Amino acid sequence: MLASLVLLSAWAVLTASQDPSTKATDSNGSFGSQVAIYQRVVFHVSQWYTEHEWSYLLIVTVDGISYEYLGFGSTTLPTLPNLRPAKPLAVSYDSQYSNFTFAAGPVEITASFLSPVLPTDLCRTSIPLSYLTTSVRSLDGASHEVQFYSDVNAAWAAFENNVTLQWDLYEGSNIVNGNGNTTGGQSSIYSWLIYLEQAYEFAEEMDVALWGNFTYSSTQMDAQNFSYQSGFSGDIRFQYVMQRSLQNAVDMDYRPFAMREPIFAYAHDFGSVSSAFVRYTIGSIQQPSIRYLTNQGVVPLQPWWSKCYGDIYQLIDFHFNDFNQSQLLASRYEHQLKIDVDAYYSANMALVNSNDASTSPLLFANVTQGHNGTDQEYIFDSRNGYGFLDPQNFSGVPVPDVEEAQIYYSIVALSARQIMAAYTLTIPLMDSGGSNTTSNTTEPLIFQKEISSNGNMNTVDVLYPAMPFFLYSNPKLLRYALEPLYQNQEGGFYPNQYSMHDLGSHFPNATGHVEGDDEYMPVEESGNMILMSYAYYKFTNDDAYLRLHYPKLQQFASYLIEFSLMPGIQLSTDDFAGQLVNQTNLAIKGIVGLAAMAEISTIASDPISAVNYSSTAQSFYSQWEEFAIDPSGTHTLLSYQWRSSWSLLYNTYPSLLLNLSIVPQSLFDMQSAWYPQVSQVFGIPLDNRHSYTKSDESMWTAATCSPETRRLFVNGLGYWLNMTSTDRAFSDLFETIGEGDYPVSPESIFFIARPVAGGHFSLLALDKSKRLPSHSSNGAVEDL
Repeated sequence: MLASLVLLSAWAVLTASQDPSTKATDSNGSFGSQVAIYQRVVFHVSQWYTEHEWSYLLIVTVDGISYEYLGFGSTTLPTLPNLRPAKPLAVSYDSQYSNFTFAAGPVEITASFLSPVLPTDLCRTSIPLSYLTTSVRSLDGASHEVQFYSDVNAAWAAFENNVTLQWDLYEGSNIVNGNGNTTGGQSSIYSWLIYLEQAYEFAEEMDVALWGNFTYSSTQMDAQNFSYQSGFSGDIRFQYVMQRSLQNAVDMDYRPFAMREPIFAYAHDFGSVSSAFVRYTIGSIQQPSIRYLTNQGVVPLQPWWSKCYGDIYQLIDFHFNDFNQSQLLASRYEHQLKIDVDAYYSANMALVNSNDASTSPLLFANVTQGHNGTDQEYIFDSRNGYGFLDPQNFSGVPVPDVEEAQIYYSIVALSARQIMAAYTLTIPLMDSGGSNTTSNTTEPLIFQKEISSNGNMNTVDVLYPAMPFFLYSNPKLLRYALEPLYQNQEGGFYPNQYSMHDLGSHFPNATGHVEGDDEYMPVEESGNMILMSYAYYKFTNDDAYLRLHYPKLQQFASYLIEFSLMPGIQLSTDDFAGQLVNQTNLAIKGIVGLAAMAEISTIASDPISAVNYSSTAQSFYSQWEEFAIDPSGTHTLLSYQWRSSWSLLYNTYPSLLLNLSIVPQSLFDMQSAWYPQVSQVFGIPLDNRHSYTKSDESMWTAATCSPETRRLFVNGLGYWLNMTSTDRAFSDLFETIGEGDYPVSPESIFFIARPVAGGHFSLLALDKSKRLPSHSSNGAVEDL
């Protein structure tokens, strides 16, 4: 899926409102005013993810007055009396849609972005295109003259502003590049294809693909007149505002996007109507899509959609005409998501604070006070970063007056498109190297881009935090993403005895690290591979998968036996925080991984190894407690025997998720009681070294806690979503104090739009795991 388009609408619902009259809600009609977005969308469309100067302009003209509702094209024009901004009214979103509503004189405009999240539909999931449907309805009951205009600029297809771009207009699969062509019938799909004159296959620059096509499509639909035009932005936009139509002309003067900015426009004229709508599809299409190291050399892999639909023109045609079916399938996922969130919270309720008047010690000035039905009081001072506190012991309490289930739904609904945007599905070769390389081309290989942080491919410690989403939505997706990692390592392309960190330094080049010089995270990644592989089995009962990869998993486990209890100086997944000797949370990952390995060995009919792994894990855990728990018995430490330290112990989550029982309930209870002692207004910091936190790791931790402490985490993240000053797509790393901004100390860090948001589904994955049937050692389902 195309990250830039999938995430545009998700970014929009996170940016700060500059119009306090605008409200934003999730699909249940609640949660927040901060997420209103209009002016940031209008003036800073290019800022949602990178600093690139993309432009997307949308206008509705009503009775001769043009209302600009997205983009900043009017800044290129002189002041015109018949061009004005639409007035923002509301924003709503769910897991599939982002909807923006505006007033435009006597009509209301609704712009709806749809990027279907369909985890069990591999063909539709592989399509790198998104929908935008814009509709108008009369507010006064009368008919009005209505026209729609839209354009995109050429910057979508290049990063540097001095490289030559080319473009073509297609009707179906036929080029329409002459001037004055008459458009076809209502069913004809027109597509602008924009591309570099000199493409660089499998190259990116600042996250902009340097090969393939950027495509923008529409059709006449029910309009009386449909027209198109490309050319200089100032000329075409001025012409449309003054004449309300285009000239059916294609500018053949190919040039860079900084030279007389070329744009590509459509106009629809509906005449006098009380309601109307238009639809566009937009995306970036690369074919081939991935460069992959195999035993046949470095080869190009074709996108999975080409197996499903054919060439690029057939893809565009299918996608455009599939809107109703995609919308139906998307609504089913969304409906089930709401059911599952409600079911989880019905069975796992927490005490709820209300903002009733109370009497409590006034230890701060200008405090808000409240209590709930159990007389749990709280105080809150908006001038500091402590958040909501119990006035008796000053421990943190959850944000009051909000329903945790609704907050959690808001979080996962906003995360879903962001997660899927990071993945590309490809057709595997007949033989790609390694042990699992038969002629099976009926299943895709999935490649993940580590968006915004460094662009690595299939980063093991990015797949790992995203795992709950896959286990909840479709566990097979996890296997498809792990397969390239196994093929590379089992094919003899990786020399180290521990697991590789990633499959390639930068997307889309999955060329591995034949010299073993990838980022050094041996305990982290070896534990991750074991735990993800066992998790896939637990959620699918696919014992053949574990048997297939058992030798490689044994290799990773051997490393954990040697180094997990005493990791020494190693990086964890939180590499931005730096190395640290004997990290408590890193060590427990290895120990839990060994406990999982005991189960894997049983499934692989290796009982002797199973006993060895189990006894080793139990012995290591006993020793770990001595090193890791503060002598006060109140919490674990960040690093062994560092008394002034603490951290989120999120790596105990798989022990619960996979029912491994290596971590006792007493440890979970101790940590659950500790976290409120160190909470801040936007959650609990990652550890004592910094005031920032990670949203994915917070949600993993929340799943290990009591309902009351869990609510502290969930509501804290929801409160951050509603109040943060960050202005781009959902960040997983942010400050828990101040305005919840991006971390700036010891250096600025911008984690934006990353797929680790899959960790937000930790509660749903855990709930699903409790409903799984148990399995015998031979994979047979046992009665519960």
